[in-house]
Amino acid sequence: MEEKKLDLKTIIGFGLIMVLLLYMIYNNSAENEKESSEKAKKEQVDKAKAKQIPEQKTAAVTDSTLSDSVRIQKLKGSLGAFAYSATLPSAKDTVTEINSKLLTLRIANKGGYIAEANLNSYEQFSKGSNKRVELIKGNNANFNLQFKTADNRILNTSDMYFEPVVTTEGQNQVLTMRLKAGANQFLEYRYVLKPDDYMLDFSIRSQGLAQIVDTSKPMDLEWDLQAYRNEKSVSYENRYTKMVYEYEDGKDDNLSEGGDDADKAENVSYIAFKQHFFTSILLTDTPFKTADLTSENLVKDDKIDTTYTKKFTAKMPLEFKGGELSYNMNWYYGPSDYKILNSYDRNLDEVMPLGWGIFGWINRYAFIPLFTFLSGFLSYGIAIIVFTILIKLIMSPVTYKSYLSQAKMKVIRPEITELNEKYKKDPMKKQQETMKLYTKAGVNPMAGCLPAVMQIPVFYALFQFFPSFFDFRQQSFLWANDLSSYDAVVHLPFYVPFYGNHISLFPILASVAIFFYMRMTTGDQSMAAPPQEGMPDMSKIMKIMIYISPVMMLIFFNNYASGLSLYYFISNLITIGIMYVIKNHIVKEEKIHAMIQENKTKPKTQGRFQRKMQEMMEQAQEQQKDKNKK
Repeated sequence: MEEKKLDLKTIIGFGLIMVLLLYMIYNNSAENEKESSEKAKKEQVDKAKAKQIPEQKTAAVTDSTLSDSVRIQKLKGSLGAFAYSATLPSAKDTVTEINSKLLTLRIANKGGYIAEANLNSYEQFSKGSNKRVELIKGNNANFNLQFKTADNRILNTSDMYFEPVVTTEGQNQVLTMRLKAGANQFLEYRYVLKPDDYMLDFSIRSQGLAQIVDTSKPMDLEWDLQAYRNEKSVSYENRYTKMVYEYEDGKDDNLSEGGDDADKAENVSYIAFKQHFFTSILLTDTPFKTADLTSENLVKDDKIDTTYTKKFTAKMPLEFKGGELSYNMNWYYGPSDYKILNSYDRNLDEVMPLGWGIFGWINRYAFIPLFTFLSGFLSYGIAIIVFTILIKLIMSPVTYKSYLSQAKMKVIRPEITELNEKYKKDPMKKQQETMKLYTKAGVNPMAGCLPAVMQIPVFYALFQFFPSFFDFRQQSFLWANDLSSYDAVVHLPFYVPFYGNHISLFPILASVAIFFYMRMTTGDQSMAAPPQEGMPDMSKIMKIMIYISPVMMLIFFNNYASGLSLYYFISNLITIGIMYVIKNHIVKEEKIHAMIQENKTKPKTQGRFQRKMQEMMEQAQEQQKDKNKK
C-alpha cells in the first residue's frame, strides 16, 4: 500500500479550519461574557429597587406585557407559602359581578374585596344624568388583611389573587372568594347578596393555615375609603359626612366632621363611613378587640369643587381561634335613611345625627312619624307646609301664654316704675315691694321666659331633622329642585365670604318674615319689663336684634337645605298671624287691667318659691340694717 504524505495544500487546509474554530470559540466566549455582565448589572438594579420597597409590603406583579408563565413565576417568588394561588386561572385582574334590584357589586379577584358598589335606585346630584350613586369605584376603597407567615414574610391579601365561585341559596346570590395556599389550605371571603336588601352577609374564615401562618399574632384588618361627592353642595355634604362607630355594648361615638380626627376604641361592633345621604357600614358579630380610627378632611376650600369629601381609615385585629379565623360580619351599602337603618334593630339609627337626649326623642317619635304620614299622600313641599302648620298649632298655647305674660307686665309697668323711684336708695326694699306687687296682681315675671325655653327643644330638633331626613333628597317644590340642598335662583360670578356664590330665595323670604314678626313683638317685650338699675336697657338691645336676626338668617341659611328655609318662612308667617289674632281679638289691655285690679282685692297665698324668696329678701334686709347700725 502506498504511504500517504502530507502535502502543502493539506497543511494549509487544516490551518484554515483551526483558525475558523478558534475564532468561533472566541466569539462565543465574548458574547457569553457580555450576557453575563448585563445579567449581573440587571441583578444589581433589581436588588437596588427591592431595597427601596418596604419589607412589610409584598407587591404583586400585574405587568400585562409579561407572559403568563413569567408573571406566575414572579408571583410565586413574592407570595412564598401562597404561591399556589398564583398558578390558578383566577390569577388575573378581573372582577365578578353580583347584583340585585338595589345594588350592583363587583368583587375583584385581586384582593377579593368589593371594588365597585353602585346603588341602582339613586342618582347623583346632577339630576337627569342617569348616573347612579357610586359609593365605591376607581380605587377609592380598600379592604386588606395583613399577616405574618411562618417564614417571617409580611403579606397583604390586597396583593393576592382569590378564586371566585358563584352559587345561589334560594333567591340569594353567594360569592365565595378563596385565597389558596394549597388544595385544602385557604383564606375565604363569603358574600351573600339578598334580593331586596342593602345588607350583605359577609364572613371571613380560614382552613389549614396554622402551618404556614403565624397564628400567635392576629391578622390586621385594614379598611379605608375616600367618600365620593354625591350632592350639589360640597360644603353642605361634607358638614354631614363623618365616621360613626359603636363600642362596648351599645355606646356610640363619632369622629369630628369639622376636620381631621383620630381615636382608638375597644370592643367595636360596627364602623360606619357615613356620607350625607349614603353610608358604608361594616358590622361584626364578634366585636373587634380594638380599632384604630382616623378621619381626614379632603375639602380644603369650599369654593373649589372636589371629587372626594373625606378619607376614612380603620384598622382592627382579627384574633385566631384554634389556629383558624372565623368571623361572621355584614356589609351595608345604602341610603342614610332612618327608617331603613332602624329596621335592622342593630342600633344603626345612631348613624343619623338626629340630636341627643330629648332632641333625638322628638325627632324619632314625633317628627319622623308625622312627616312620613303626611308625605304618604302629599307632595313634599305641601307636606312641609302642613307639617309646619300642625307644629305651630300644637305650640300656639305656649305662644298665647308668653304673650299674655308680656301683656300683664306691660299693664303693671307704671306701678313698677313708681316703686323703682320710691325705693331707688334701698334696692332690697325695692325688690321686696316689687315681689309683693307681682303676688297681688297675679303676675309671674318668669312666665314670659318659660314658653320660650320650652320651644328650644323643638327648634333644635327641627334644625337636626331637615338636614338628616333622607326623603327630602332630590324632591322639588316651586323653584327649588332639591329640598335637601340650597334653592339658588341667581348664580354669582364671584364668591362672597360666609355667603357663597349664589342667592337662595327661601332664606330671603324667611328673613323678611322674621323681620316683621320681631317688629310686631319687640315693642311689647321692651314695654313689659322696665330697665333695672345696673342692668342694660333691653329695649335698645331688642331694637338692634330686629335687624341683626334677619341678616344672620339670610347669611347662615343661604347654603342650607331649602326645606329648612321653607319651614321657617311658613313658621314665621303663621306666628305673625297667631300673634295678630291674640293681640287684637283675644288679649286686650283693658280686660287685663281690670283682671289685675280684681286680683289685688283677693287674698293671695304665696307659693313655696315665693315664700322662700320673700324670706331670703327679709333676712338680707335685716342683715343690711345691722350692718348700717354698726
